[in-house]
Amino acid sequence: MLYPQENEIRELKDLSGIWNFKVDWKDEGLEKEWYARRLENPLFMPVPSSYNEITVDNAVRDHIGTVYYEREFYIPESWKDMRLVIRVGSAAHRAVVYLNGAKITEHKGGFLPFEAEITGMTGRKNRLTISTDNTLDWTMLPPGETRRYDDPVYPEGFRTQEYHFDFFNYGGIHRPVKILGLPRTFIRDIRVTTSLKSSLGIIHYEVEYDGDPADVKMILCDAGGKVLAESTGASGELPVPKPVLWEPGKPYLYHVKAVLSRKGTDIDSYSLPVGIRTVRVTETEFLINDKPFYFKGFGKHEDMDIKGKGMDQALNLRDFNLIKWIGANSFRTSHYPYSEEIMNLADRLGIVIIDEVPAVGFNMFNKNEIIFKKGRVDEKTLQTHLETLRELIARDKNHPSVVMWSCANEAATHEEAAGPYFKAISEEARKLDATRPITIVQSSYFDECKAAQYFDVVCLNRYNAWYTDSGRLEVIGPMLEKELKGWHERFKQPVLLSEYGADTIAGFHREPAVMFTEEFQVEYLKMHHDVLDRLDFIIGEHIWNFADFATRQGVRRIDGNKKGLFTRQRQPKMAAHFVRERWKNKPDFRK
Repeated sequence: MLYPQENEIRELKDLSGIWNFKVDWKDEGLEKEWYARRLENPLFMPVPSSYNEITVDNAVRDHIGTVYYEREFYIPESWKDMRLVIRVGSAAHRAVVYLNGAKITEHKGGFLPFEAEITGMTGRKNRLTISTDNTLDWTMLPPGETRRYDDPVYPEGFRTQEYHFDFFNYGGIHRPVKILGLPRTFIRDIRVTTSLKSSLGIIHYEVEYDGDPADVKMILCDAGGKVLAESTGASGELPVPKPVLWEPGKPYLYHVKAVLSRKGTDIDSYSLPVGIRTVRVTETEFLINDKPFYFKGFGKHEDMDIKGKGMDQALNLRDFNLIKWIGANSFRTSHYPYSEEIMNLADRLGIVIIDEVPAVGFNMFNKNEIIFKKGRVDEKTLQTHLETLRELIARDKNHPSVVMWSCANEAATHEEAAGPYFKAISEEARKLDATRPITIVQSSYFDECKAAQYFDVVCLNRYNAWYTDSGRLEVIGPMLEKELKGWHERFKQPVLLSEYGADTIAGFHREPAVMFTEEFQVEYLKMHHDVLDRLDFIIGEHIWNFADFATRQGVRRIDGNKKGLFTRQRQPKMAAHFVRERWKNKPDFRK
């Protein structure tokens, strides 16, 4: 799915702003056809944003179920001959879209875009209604379940949303809603891959279009706009002698422009940035452009005060500026696909991404409870997982910043049924994209894992001296080294330490260090780095987490997860300065 683009042929209308909003407290909106008329007594709600923290009502913040959004808009009469499409960047987690009271599309999954055709709606006022539902079940990614309490000691209708992931289950329309004006014969998709042959770079392309027969031309330009090559046909190759490669920190981008024409007249075009680079993996290395790359970075979250998971370009740029400041070169989109705006910035700024599907919460963290079984993670979950993987790769396949697909986080891979489940996932991922390595992020132990053999890189999350042997920093070295060696020796794959960290309250100090102090966070990280620096099969370190983030309420969390190197307001803790000193002196590529 191509990112919305305005150019000499295509039109674009952004519906971001203040919408009408109503919570469906009694689950009656569908039956009473709220979508068929203007919402009665609505609140105001910004789009994009999570709705949870915009009001000052606890019930809205903690709502489980459906809400309705509504706004009116015009499409100018000048667009009357165009194919019109409405595109929702993301809506959590189920969405139904109505136009002038008629259902036009629905989507399951809260982190990827979807669209529907609305041709013919020009020259009139249109009423757009979108219902979203943040309820989770075991057929979804991420999964969850709703528990209802009929005991009279609870208020009438009391229910809770149970899930096994550690971030707040925000709801709402999180990314922009846009109207696209396209020609009737239009470019539907472009797929670009790159390769190197000696000193020659090659851009391989495939163009798909819908509509009447048309001629296809592809034009390649350098970063300054100079035309370097042209090719005709819906698929082909564009040669680039002595190419400037896309690399972390040096993100050179060429541009290809696909043009549809008929009888010498251009009828559609789409421009796409392209980074020429290669990726491959050995038993001990992760190579970008045949140079051994070392990941320095974090797991992250799309999370901020007030707006929750709502896309915000000011926050995006602040985050990338902090990533550059601290000397990081990469992050994982834990634990779901991030906005396309973030991916575009990573391409332009030279930050490497491990792109993750929202397959988080596949673990009960209790070996007496099975999660891969009928009624929990089963065939229905697998089908959702496969479809989400298809949607993710379809959206992000052309980003040079994306160097690896992460197909799950902390699943119970010690269970027997996890083996065939992830074998199916790995096969689908390789079929969809043979140019990038694949991984799953592990929390099991190397001698119990039933799934790592189907992937290319071991990503491991470990919290020794935090959740186990709490506060005993001396256990980190021997425990971590033994386990890292065990993963590598068993699976013959390079290893990335994809999560390690300690909750830290900014401004809390103690000497000697104790848990939750800034001093403890520094010592905790240092103990891990001492191990990583002496193992030659380690390909990187991703600290958990970039910044503090919101979680549901509970005794384990005080106003969210505090493992960030930065506060939720994006200010550095002591550990950020410690890590900056390390990463600024640790090159992106090993000698």
